[in-house]
Amino acid sequence: MAQYNRIKGQYPDAVLLFRVGDFYETFSEDARITSSVLGIVLTKRSNGKASEVELAGFPHHALDTYLPKLVRAGYRVAICDQLEDPKATKTIVKRGVTEMVTPGTVTGDHLLDHRTNNFLASVYLEGGRYGLSFLDVSTGEFLYAEGDAAYAGKLLQGFQPSEVVVSRSQLPEIETRFGPAFHWYKLEDWVFQYQNAFEALLRQFNTHSLKGFGIEEERLPVIAAGAALQYLRQTEHHQISHLHRINRIQQDEYVWLDKFSIRNLEITDGSGPGSRSLLDVLDKTVSPMGARLLRRWLLMPLLDQARIAERHDAVGFLLEQTSLRDSLRGLLKSIGDLERLASKVSLEKVNPREMLQLAHSLRRSQELKEMMQAVAEPGLSRSASAMESLPELTEHILNTLHADAGPVLQKGNVIAAGVHADLDELRAIRSSGKEFIAALQQKETQRTGIGSLKVGFNNVFGYFLEVTHTHKHKVPEDWIRKQTLTNAERYITPELKEYEEKVLGAEEKILQLEESIFRELLGRVKQYVPAMQRNAAVLARMDCLQSFATQAEQAGYSRPEMLVSNLQIEIRQGRHPVIEAGLEAGQSYVPNDVRLDAQSKQILIITGPNMSGKSALLRQTALICLMAQAGSFVPASSASLSLIDRIFTRVGASDNLSSGESTFMVEMNETASIMNNLSARSLILLDEIGRGTSTYDGISIAWSLVEYLHNHPLWQPLTLFATHDHELNELEERLDRVMNFHVAVKESGDKVLFLRKLMPGGTEHSFGIHVARMAGMPSSIVERAGEVLKTLEAMHQKGEEGMDRPAKAVKGPREGLQLSFFDAPDPAMRQLAAQLERLDVNTLTPVEALLKLHEWKGLLGKK
Repeated sequence: MAQYNRIKGQYPDAVLLFRVGDFYETFSEDARITSSVLGIVLTKRSNGKASEVELAGFPHHALDTYLPKLVRAGYRVAICDQLEDPKATKTIVKRGVTEMVTPGTVTGDHLLDHRTNNFLASVYLEGGRYGLSFLDVSTGEFLYAEGDAAYAGKLLQGFQPSEVVVSRSQLPEIETRFGPAFHWYKLEDWVFQYQNAFEALLRQFNTHSLKGFGIEEERLPVIAAGAALQYLRQTEHHQISHLHRINRIQQDEYVWLDKFSIRNLEITDGSGPGSRSLLDVLDKTVSPMGARLLRRWLLMPLLDQARIAERHDAVGFLLEQTSLRDSLRGLLKSIGDLERLASKVSLEKVNPREMLQLAHSLRRSQELKEMMQAVAEPGLSRSASAMESLPELTEHILNTLHADAGPVLQKGNVIAAGVHADLDELRAIRSSGKEFIAALQQKETQRTGIGSLKVGFNNVFGYFLEVTHTHKHKVPEDWIRKQTLTNAERYITPELKEYEEKVLGAEEKILQLEESIFRELLGRVKQYVPAMQRNAAVLARMDCLQSFATQAEQAGYSRPEMLVSNLQIEIRQGRHPVIEAGLEAGQSYVPNDVRLDAQSKQILIITGPNMSGKSALLRQTALICLMAQAGSFVPASSASLSLIDRIFTRVGASDNLSSGESTFMVEMNETASIMNNLSARSLILLDEIGRGTSTYDGISIAWSLVEYLHNHPLWQPLTLFATHDHELNELEERLDRVMNFHVAVKESGDKVLFLRKLMPGGTEHSFGIHVARMAGMPSSIVERAGEVLKTLEAMHQKGEEGMDRPAKAVKGPREGLQLSFFDAPDPAMRQLAAQLERLDVNTLTPVEALLKLHEWKGLLGKK
């Protein structure tokens, strides 16, 4: 326990897995954590005297089963192994930490999702600006950026790092800003000193300056990136030569997708259990590295017209060349995850079987290079030509390793025959000992004429030649007497002694020699890691392009026309890619046309009942634009699209009670973020703005928002505004670039048929009661709702003082009257209304709200 406590003191904030015999044991608080996370029994053991200590452990061979659970729960794990053979010591076995595993630094296959990156992020704040770095040890990717809080939040949301390191003094402010969703880890402030970080980067890249990486003058990113490298070294990651470059995330090269839009558009994650995302639908990649890149392409659509066109050209070519695409998919699938295999080589964590897999991947890469160099599409052939051929390295690996080499180096049979003469001789000795002894006995018998000569072995003298006293006089002078028996003498010879040394140490020497040869091979392969990483980047790109082509063929997508003229979106027969993919066999998606332009149709006000498809229409418009700029074909018969530089969505809302924010506050926060970050080429989706507050408050806010977007002094962002507030239809008459549309429905008696077709003009019927009936609401409630609706509509038309409908009274900014449900002469109702008037809902906790409801229920019960 003294040994344990000493090692635990070096890693106080990690769960220490302490190897004891065939088990990994944990003690005290670590044991309580391990028992809870892994669901294993928590026991106690005596600690030498009267005290006891909690204990939880599992067999060492189950490490790959239990370690991922601890890491995914957000814990740092220090693996403490026995560093010597217990049989070779009479004291306590020497132990030490051999690996430190944290959520952001894992490299083992059993800990990683092969279709997503595992980023370690680093964040540094200074003067309201954030420096960020994103580092994936398992792939060798190293990125940096700088920006304000909104941009930092967007990047964190998009890259979804498994762990984020910050300075101890800044953790409270940064965690408050970006929330508890990430695994935050604080480092001492000195790690974030500029000079320390700068020198860490110089050491890593083995350069005298950082000018070649464009980060030399970037103070905040230098600090963030350098701190990430310091953290790797603190967690026992020293073999990281594959991190040999760092690239900037250029803010002006990619579409701005804030964290709300990433969530609302369901780009990488569905809205709930079992739901699909855009990534799920579009991902037809066949390699893990392609899947990881595709995710990034969708989160970072391009703003460069030429790069978009290059992707579209390649997708169109592969779409037509079915046979070529099938061959490309087959080769990419057989290549596998070259990116992470190369990183394992650099980390020196590659095993013999993986090294063989690497060689086969390199051979298939060469075949792919030769195939794609010959194609007629310039972008694809140029990319293939940029790949480096590594035939000599491939053949060297295959010639060095045994064709059936296993995953464990220490089990032998790793190095092929003929690679090393001494190794072949040792193997021969190990496998043909009887033949050697028989040959030696025959040779010596012929030389001496001793017919009764025999070769024996015991644990004291090893191998020996035994001669009876009758033939003792025939013994050659070069024999050495070792033992005298009653009827015989035992001798050794230099040749026999040499053989003995070889055969007794053959197995151990074989393993040592195989390990030495494999390490030598590993050292040679490490020199080619940068080339393999460059090849992997090309292969991942080709995988994404064939994925787009495969999906376009399967789902009937078309190539979008990317416009360089004035801002406009024209989609003909557009469809929602995710909803369409989820339809049952025989069902077809109802397509719609959408046209927006900054000159005449800047804002579309879309009305229609619930479930009619308004939200789907909004989302599909944004997704089509996003897909086009990511390089994909789109679900439409045709599309003419200008480049969009920012996509904002305010779709759906949920209470954030844990932070004291109501539905309406969340809605207003997100809407305010949109209005404060507009640009000349923005696309804005607004769905039911203002529904979290009173009827006329909501209408007033929505009305004002439309006026603001239409009359903005600098920009005319394209906007789709879905609403149940039919009063907003009047804005078409007041504002030149506002157009009314509605999603058509057909009434048949008391039933409603949703046609899901976008039609010109507004509508004034929400069909909410019809939807309630369709949902299975009890008929008595539905009937009573119809009666109340008629009463309220009559009140709404007449008004308390006989005025016209409130919307028609609007001259400038909207000021409507609040509908009241408390106009009855009942004193209890008036008392309840007075209490509601005084109540501040923004400061009300959930528990207080429940108590208040209980109080009102009692009040109404006194009638």
